[in-house]
Order: sequence, then C-alpha cells, then structure tokens
Amino acid sequence: MKTLVPNGTSNGTSNGTSTLTPARVPEALPTTRLHTAGEVRLLVVDDDPAVGRLISAALAVNDFTVHVVSDPQQIEAQFRKQPYHIVILDYVIPGLESAQVMEWVRNYQPDASVIVVTGFPSIDSALHCLRSHTYDYLTKPFQIEQLQRTVTRCLESRGLLRLSEEALREQLGSAIRERRKALGLTLAQMAQRTSVSLGYLSQIELGKNSASIETLYRIALGLRVRVADLFQSVQTGL
Repeated sequence: MKTLVPNGTSNGTSNGTSTLTPARVPEALPTTRLHTAGEVRLLVVDDDPAVGRLISAALAVNDFTVHVVSDPQQIEAQFRKQPYHIVILDYVIPGLESAQVMEWVRNYQPDASVIVVTGFPSIDSALHCLRSHTYDYLTKPFQIEQLQRTVTRCLESRGLLRLSEEALREQLGSAIRERRKALGLTLAQMAQRTSVSLGYLSQIELGKNSASIETLYRIALGLRVRVADLFQSVQTGL
C-alpha cells in the first residue's frame, strides 16, 4: 500500500476523541482471497489526521494507493490532481460547506464512488447524500471492519477487486455442497443424477478442482438451479 499525505497536512495527533472503534488497527483485508484488477486509488478526506491515518492503514491491501488530506485548504486541489476510484469523505469539515465539497466531488471526481462518514448524522445530510448518489453513508463512531467491508463491496461491484481463483473454487464448491444437502441428496446420489464421477464431484465441492462449463451445467441441472444462480450465491456470500 502507498499512503501519501499531501504537503502541508498536519501529521500531529487529534485533540478530539477517536471516531473509529476499535482504536487498534485491525487486520488488513484478506489479500490471499482477493486481488485487484489494476491500480486502485482511494482518497480519504477527514479533518482529523489521526482518523485519516487509521483508515489508510486499515485499507492496506495489495497495491492500493491511498491519499489522505486533512487540511481543508488543500481538499479542492487534491480533488483536481488525479481521478480516484473511491473517495471516503467526512461530511462535516470545519471551514467548508458540505454542499460545496460534494460539488467538488461531482466536478472533479465524476467517476469516483463516494463513501460518506459523519459524526453528525441527520435526515437532511442523508437525503443530500442520497440525491448525490453516494455509495454508502456511515455514522461515527463505526467499526473499522464495517468500512473495510463497504470498500470491498464497492470495489467488487466495479470489477476492481475479485476473488482469487482458489477462493472462487472454494466458494463455488461450498455453494454446490450446501444446495445438494438442502435437497437431501448424498454425494453418490448427486453423482448419479449428474453423470459426474463421485471423485470429481467431491473434489469440486472441496474446492480442490475446477469444474468445466459442461460439468457446471450438469451440476446445476442436478441441483435444479441455473449456473448463474451458483455464481450469484458466491457473490452474496462475500
């Protein structure tokens, strides 16, 4: 991970209380199961430098490039510098109007997904964020793992973060096994129903072997589902 703090941004600790729980930086996202499809750039905008550093450390996965800006006078300039995939934005920043900051995002980061965090939630701000098509709206204090999951889902929805081949095999095998058991079928019965050998089917369910398209089609027929439904169950299980 590359964490960059623009020049002029304070690196001191905040005098306020922490808005993230727990204070300990949690484990990073599971890099062995997920990988990025090219460079992923994130911008964290929060007037509390300590919060910015904690968020950037928590998102330390693969080769994410994370920029942090805490000085209100530098925020617009940072938006202008380069395009970001995700902007994590503190909704209330002293000295700036929230509407103005959101307008900067629309003008300078039109393709960025925006995750808003705020310690001052209100119906008005939530509606404003909804109208601005933000990806999510989190209230402080929040568990840092919640932000990690939100960022993960956002990147996956944009095709920027994907399951590794090994993880995909395991999740697909698990989905097949759970569906088979829900139908009350033994592995032997499933093998007979699909004309797939018992050993091969067992390896697929264990995630040890990849299934061909033809085999997946047979398995889907045996489970009375579509092939697309199997992959959908993998996505919803993330």
